[in-house]
Amino acid sequence: SQQGCDPFAQTQRSKLQHRRARINQQINKEMRMRAGAENLFRATSNHKVKETVALELSYVNSNLQLLKEELEELNSSMDVYQNDSESISVPMIPLGLKETKELDLLAPLKDFISEHYGEEGVLFEKEIKEFMELRQAMRTPSRNEAGLELLMEYYNQLYFLDSRFFPPTKTLGVFFHWYDSLTGVPSHQRALAFEKGSVLFNLGALHTQIGARQDRASLPGLNQAIDAFQKAAGAFNYLKENFSNAPSLDMSAASLTMLVRLMVAQVQECVFEKTTLLRAQNDFLSHLQLAQEAARVEDVYSLVHQTMSQPHVKDYVPFSWTTMVQVKSEHFKALSHYFAAIALCDCPAPSDAELLEQEKAFLQFHVTMPEGPSLRALLQDPEERRKLGKAHLKKAIMKHEEAMRIHGLCKILRKMDILQEVLSFAHKRSLSKYSEIDHEEDFFETGEAPDILPKTHQKPEIKSPNFSQVKVTDLFHKLGPLSVFSAKNKWYPARRVHLMRGENGFGFTLRGDSPVLIAGVIPGGCAAEAGLKEGDYIISVNGKDCKWSKHAEVVQLLKSTGKEGVDIGVITLQGSECPKAVDRKAAVMSSGSGMLKSNKENSRKSLMNSKSASTLLVWSKKSKRSKKSTYSGVPFTAVGDNEAMY
Repeated sequence: SQQGCDPFAQTQRSKLQHRRARINQQINKEMRMRAGAENLFRATSNHKVKETVALELSYVNSNLQLLKEELEELNSSMDVYQNDSESISVPMIPLGLKETKELDLLAPLKDFISEHYGEEGVLFEKEIKEFMELRQAMRTPSRNEAGLELLMEYYNQLYFLDSRFFPPTKTLGVFFHWYDSLTGVPSHQRALAFEKGSVLFNLGALHTQIGARQDRASLPGLNQAIDAFQKAAGAFNYLKENFSNAPSLDMSAASLTMLVRLMVAQVQECVFEKTTLLRAQNDFLSHLQLAQEAARVEDVYSLVHQTMSQPHVKDYVPFSWTTMVQVKSEHFKALSHYFAAIALCDCPAPSDAELLEQEKAFLQFHVTMPEGPSLRALLQDPEERRKLGKAHLKKAIMKHEEAMRIHGLCKILRKMDILQEVLSFAHKRSLSKYSEIDHEEDFFETGEAPDILPKTHQKPEIKSPNFSQVKVTDLFHKLGPLSVFSAKNKWYPARRVHLMRGENGFGFTLRGDSPVLIAGVIPGGCAAEAGLKEGDYIISVNGKDCKWSKHAEVVQLLKSTGKEGVDIGVITLQGSECPKAVDRKAAVMSSGSGMLKSNKENSRKSLMNSKSASTLLVWSKKSKRSKKSTYSGVPFTAVGDNEAMY
């Protein structure tokens, strides 16, 4: 069975998770105290009591404030998740995993098995414990492929849990408790959808941690970071599209929109780094490309900043994140102007052969045309190039200074030396370039350089989770095929019928397999007299369990009976006295009281691997009941072409 990380191994990250869990518990306690105090405040009319309670409330609220600040500082400890390489990479923003409480399913599932399935609950203890061990392991996934697979395996297993134990009309009565990833505020719900959504959120969060720890100074590291952030964006996006009404803020549509955009921006930043890494020559066109890539990064980060500043998100997102995103936006704008200046000042004027290509690239380079001579004249005149380059550098320096000013406003970011280093290095580089091209006899007023048009050669992809890559088997397979033995079907208590074979056989027709269905009963035949009905399912023959048996196996068991006859166990589905109604495979997700207002998972065939019934997305898969026709030689006109008579 899969293992989580050892939660007690004191890695930097597990220390972080422990501190997170501790703060979450304290927040929980304070919130309970606050709720109690608020109720008392509303209920009492005694003035003195009201004053005391008001004082206690203000104390609890300031405690909560401090705890949330401590948690925010933890959520911003990006350095723990960064890699240890020597070269300077700007830190990325990873997310902490959502914490959850332990869950004891032993009694509720055993009760459900005996009540609903009429089986001994105690016979399923091993399977229930195995499921609970899997849940325990997925609370602390390792930060690698194995950790991702563990979360997927659990998520896929929830499909079976849902189909077996969560009827559409009632809940199991267990609560799923999860803490908000950013604020630590606890939420709970009975709907299994909340459990699913939280696991999906952690899948996204784990991808962000894997992305943030890659060494982005190398090409393989960059490609892995791009892949991880794209998959994180995919997980958050999938969550946003398929689950609604989440009880916790981190899974609200507004927060998920923000997280998807943040991940896309981090991918775009990696694409810029990749461009700098792969740039072979220092020619005019590759500098223009760098400037446009940087402008693109600035563009996406300013969109993230706008999203983070919206009413429902603003008070919730850590200040350090908002600041970091704004710093990056200014920083990359500065870089776009810096590379524009380098293209103009460090590259020689074009030869006649190069002129056309450079002019074409330069035409699509600025947001608005630079003032002064035509582009062709500008490109061929070193003095004009220097003038425009100087204007770009002036803008770059202003933006570098703005980035450093904003960075200085956040005490958490001030502690991050790496970021400080990157910003001041870029600032100094632009300053020294400026002084190098600045002539003492420059009397012209440096003009306003137009901004650079954003453009990228690699658009970020949002990669949805591929659940079918992790195959799981139904732990509760013993209960029988899901087409019949599911939470949403009800059946009458199993009947034992003793059947003798008459001269015309048993007098019924059978259809399909797993489980085999009695499709027709001949009036006056042995089966009819024994009390078998059309629509009954055969679940045992002579005490042998036949729920999973194929058509031919059941026929074989029936044929091998002698004069003493045969004992058949059957069940009848309630409300299905017509067998056609049960013939559709039942696997529709129950929304409980849940988070799932519109469960679009039903129609998401695109992600579905049609062969694998173990993927979670097969909510509406149609049955492929085999239509075997084996005649036992008795002509009987009422037999359908896909049924067999015995």
